[in-house]
Amino acid sequence: MEKWKELEPLFQKEIEDLGYGMYHMEYVHEDGMNILRFYIEHENGIALADCETVSRRISDILDEKDPISEDYNLEVSSPGIFRTLFTKAHMEAAVGEKVQIKTKKPVDGSKKFIGVLKEVQSGGLLVEKDKKPLEVTFENLRSINIEVDL
Repeated sequence: MEKWKELEPLFQKEIEDLGYGMYHMEYVHEDGMNILRFYIEHENGIALADCETVSRRISDILDEKDPISEDYNLEVSSPGIFRTLFTKAHMEAAVGEKVQIKTKKPVDGSKKFIGVLKEVQSGGLLVEKDKKPLEVTFENLRSINIEVDL
């Protein structure tokens, strides 16, 4: 396990002590840069000042613990209204919601579709698209996001 990942319980506690929830934490390589990204949430929403507050605290911990040897950027943001569902718990909380699903291989002729998340099963998801049930295995799932009509 990466050293930064071992600090997840500490990050989560510190974020909660500041009055926020930690929705997700990831370390990714995007556009030629390494990014340690935190998604935070609060019942009243997230503003830029909230991200700054959490970023300062996380930055202090990172400076002290120094878990990442390469260059990286720290990002703190809200998961947003089109939030990605990263974990099974995120997916279970979204049952009944409209979602956008992207798959690795086509399901019912498409790799991208919108439907209602009906059930999270042991091996995948049951989604209703155009009143038709579709099963998407976790192995075939590329991403799943909440879909909101604006």
